[in-house]
Amino acid sequence: MRGMAKNKFHDGPGPSQRQLRVGELIRRTLSEVLMRGDIHDPDLNRISVTVGEVRTSSDLKIATAYVMPLGGEGQDDLIALLARNKHELRRMIGKKVGLKYAPDLRFRLDETFDQIDETRRLFDQDTVRRDVEG
Repeated sequence: MRGMAKNKFHDGPGPSQRQLRVGELIRRTLSEVLMRGDIHDPDLNRISVTVGEVRTSSDLKIATAYVMPLGGEGQDDLIALLARNKHELRRMIGKKVGLKYAPDLRFRLDETFDQIDETRRLFDQDTVRRDVEG
């Protein structure tokens, strides 16, 4: 393993219990803030956002939120709006979560919905269905 760069999200076998706990707490808080429209940006408040997961770095300094607009339309706009408001979101999350330092927020599209659709499409193929049932 010498010379290989460490993945910021996985040191060893996977995220620690603390990373998982803090990530879930940030996910719930971010969802709540976005749902209530607490941010002072009318463009962002017009979009219903699903926060699927939040992953934190091992030192809890970075939190990456995986998001998707309801209905899937306007994905690029959503990422830009969240990035534009990340300082206000970080401040609100820091206050509500009660961490000593609020993590730097990053936003990525949640692609798990696309993966689920692709999996369903594969299972609907006759050859796959025949192999699974047979």
